[in-house]
Amino acid sequence: MADLPAPSSTGVRIAGDRYQWLIAWQGCVTAVRDAALHVANPVVAVGVEVDGVGNVDDVVLYRQQLPHTYMQVKYAADSSTPVNEEYLLETSDRGGPSILRKLARAWAQLIRDETPVDLALLSNRSPDAGDPLISLRDSRTQLLLPKAARLGPRSKAGQARTRWAEGSGLSEEQLLELLKVLRFDLARDVQHLHEHLQMMMFAAGLRFDEESMHAGADWVARQVADGQRRLSLADIREAIKAMRLAVGSSRAVLSVASLKPDPMAQDADYAVDWVDHFESVSEYTKRRPLAPATWEQLQADLEAAPSRMGPGSTAVALTGSLRLAPTFLVGAAFRMVTGVDIAVAQRAQTWSSGEEYDSPLEPAVDEHRLDLGPDLAVAVAVATDPTRDVLDFLREQQLPVSRLLVLRPPGGPKDNAIPDGAAANALAVGIRDCVRRACRMHPEIHLFQAGPKGLALLLGHRWNRLRPTIVYEDVNAEQAYEKAFVVHA
Repeated sequence: MADLPAPSSTGVRIAGDRYQWLIAWQGCVTAVRDAALHVANPVVAVGVEVDGVGNVDDVVLYRQQLPHTYMQVKYAADSSTPVNEEYLLETSDRGGPSILRKLARAWAQLIRDETPVDLALLSNRSPDAGDPLISLRDSRTQLLLPKAARLGPRSKAGQARTRWAEGSGLSEEQLLELLKVLRFDLARDVQHLHEHLQMMMFAAGLRFDEESMHAGADWVARQVADGQRRLSLADIREAIKAMRLAVGSSRAVLSVASLKPDPMAQDADYAVDWVDHFESVSEYTKRRPLAPATWEQLQADLEAAPSRMGPGSTAVALTGSLRLAPTFLVGAAFRMVTGVDIAVAQRAQTWSSGEEYDSPLEPAVDEHRLDLGPDLAVAVAVATDPTRDVLDFLREQQLPVSRLLVLRPPGGPKDNAIPDGAAANALAVGIRDCVRRACRMHPEIHLFQAGPKGLALLLGHRWNRLRPTIVYEDVNAEQAYEKAFVVHA
């Protein structure tokens, strides 16, 4: 890619405004989903550049009950200015108050009648790992406390506390009160924001392609230009209707991350974070648990999801990064007999188990005799044909399999062989029914998959009235596959 020229000051300002409108639209999406799911303290309106709240006016999330969330949004064109003491305490170019002093003044103004508040400094800037206080930030809560209060006055952190207090115009006691409610929501780069917002829209039952995401941000920008600084839930719903963004219902969120962190984890009803429990540092090569972590432990975490989602979670969105065997297991954990409608984002589409289809799609079947034992092996060949690898694996490992069935879509395996969620459901039912007929004389099934994540989820969701199934994962090693899970069906 050719080097891009440095952005002009106008370009940086426009990009910063765009960043703020996207954050505000994310708040709007949160309000819609909160209302649909009847959360305990929902967002009921979104403020943008609100009057009378000092320097935390960029985006405000008004909740049904206090505290409201007040955000100061800071966008940077590059990574030359991490968030640290120098950044927070530096006066403006014109000699005005520092960022921290502005935040302190806004906090003091908001709590003067003892009103509880939630403050956030939200930025695409990264935290400075070498800063005595910022380095103590808890990535889960985004707060510097309690660690920032524990170290003594002679420590580096203690000395930094003194400087922060002086720079903010507060006593150290007041500074610690501020830090109880001031979240440092950092490293929210534009790509991360886009991914997070699109998955929020997916979970809210909205179209979530880039065009739809930017349409929402454009709507926010128009409201600001027209002087509308408080966007009510009714305003937001009317805008969604006008833009034709609604495509389904809001869903509870199950976040599963095994390849890379999931931006939706913080919004999930239940989150499984196995990124550090899988081999390799690259999301492209993570394929198996890193000892002492095991597939059995991952299975226990995933199968616990239905009981952790809370009562009434009959519509669930799966987000995150996971390969085919864990995705199949999630579908099996939320099997159709439980009454749950589970969905996943497949490309820019929502593939939902509740999507209607005309009739089951019967797969084409190739059979290979092995006569190694009583079990049945099944290979789902949708994205590519894994027949040779599976046959070699079965023979090399001497698995007790009498025959291998390779199941293909009628048009054969290829990229995008399944056009949409309706076709995926139809094929999942066709595959299941085919395996039901074939497995009657076999005590166990050995399952191999080569297809889209959405199909694996929908197939697991319908995997019932079959035989105990050993699910294999492609580990891209000398033996090609590895036993991952056992699903009782």
